[in-house]
Amino acid sequence: MLKTKLKAQQIHKNTFTLAEGATHVAHFDNVRRAAFTLAEVLITLGIIGVVAALTMPALIQNYTHSVAEARLKKFYSIMNQAILQSIVDNGEVESWSYFNADVTDDEGNTVNQTDKNDESFQKYLAPYLKITHKKEAKDAGGNKIILYFLADGSAFSFAYHENRDLAFYPKNPEKCINKSNGTYDEIKGICSFAFEFYPIDGNSPDWKYLYKKGMEPFLYKWDGDENSLYTDSTYGCNNNSNNGWGAYCTAIIQRNGWKIPKNYPRRISF
Repeated sequence: MLKTKLKAQQIHKNTFTLAEGATHVAHFDNVRRAAFTLAEVLITLGIIGVVAALTMPALIQNYTHSVAEARLKKFYSIMNQAILQSIVDNGEVESWSYFNADVTDDEGNTVNQTDKNDESFQKYLAPYLKITHKKEAKDAGGNKIILYFLADGSAFSFAYHENRDLAFYPKNPEKCINKSNGTYDEIKGICSFAFEFYPIDGNSPDWKYLYKKGMEPFLYKWDGDENSLYTDSTYGCNNNSNNGWGAYCTAIIQRNGWKIPKNYPRRISF
């Protein structure tokens, strides 16, 4: 009887040990099946890298477009608000000592009027704008200008020879200017955008899209043909820099609700 009982206990013990071992084996097998091999990990990482390489340029360009669109629209708004506020305090624009015509020296060279531009700006517009700081710089042609910085990191400047023409830089203005090799072809409509403020000349057809208006996108000598905004041989936004220096690019964006159209011919880059 005692031998039989001991034998039964031994059988029970062996059975429990076997079951426990079987459970451990099954668990190890599940872990082994769930794990990835090195080759599988490398393949997965490779696929992720390819997808990232394909999508990142588009994401970066979309971000760049959104920054340019938002800051162009904001700049247009705050400048025209400043003009209207200044008219209330300083009278109609016709009475401002603001618009400096081109001046040449005895040798026929265009005189740099940056300091005079700044004097007028400080009197008529700066009090109505939140300028964080200003800085002397060189424009694309190497001429002295002043950059006026706004709180969002954008900046603008007047043309060195007169203050009717403005260049707006949505981001990194000095980097933008340095992209140029001496002409404006490389930066207009790319990282620099042309505006004008000359509402007082009603006699010349060259200024008819600015007469009695505030600051507007550059439309000097525009013939009214939408296609000319792209193809005009002097100011068109055509991507071929030998076929226009891009001053009309700003008007293309404005006329599309301050959104960069799909057929925009230049690649915006800061």
